Amino acid sequence: MPRIVRVRYEKGVLKPLEPLELREGEEVRIRLLPEEFPELVDKVSVEVHDDVDKVLREVRERWKKWY
Repeated sequence: MPRIVRVRYEKGVLKPLEPLELREGEEVRIRLLPEEFPELVDKVSVEVHDDVDKVLREVRERWKKWY
């Protein structure tokens, strides 16, 4: 079943940040992606008085740089 799993790259190895429930020796395909758009939005500090459109534009610009 396809799913997205966060991993960390350490010393040349991708290490999953959650259990994968794979059989020993099982092969899988991976797609390397930068942070997802919603994760970027979460990182942007939005206070009640902030301009939401401005924040979304900033996040979209960061997203575009990756693609």
